[in-house]
Amino acid sequence: MLKKSDVLFAINILLILSFFGCSKNDYVTNPYTNSGGGSGTPGANEVWMQGTAFTPATVTVSVGTTIKWTNKDNMTHTVTSGTPAAPDGVFDSGDMANGATFSYTFNTKGTFKYFCRSHPTAMQGTVIVQ
Repeated sequence: MLKKSDVLFAINILLILSFFGCSKNDYVTNPYTNSGGGSGTPGANEVWMQGTAFTPATVTVSVGTTIKWTNKDNMTHTVTSGTPAAPDGVFDSGDMANGATFSYTFNTKGTFKYFCRSHPTAMQGTVIVQ
């Protein structure tokens, strides 16, 4: 007949083995992973806000192209045209939570700088329209 202490010991061993059998990814979520599935990189005419950066930081497109920004971080970001010292008012997404998107169509040639109002020194990007 099994003693109560033997049963408790066996249960503890099973719990320990099941804990160490789990991988880190089973119970920890990385806030900078691609929350949309897919290959882990933005598609054509897309910019991701990920890892407190715009990816890619520079995009070159033709006149009439729409760029879509997606916040992949677990923190609020913005897409604000201009520079941190001189926002120009051409476009502004407002605050974007995780998963939010913002699109803007570039109808004129030029170089359009933008930044995140929440992280102005770390997050700056450029759209070059040819």
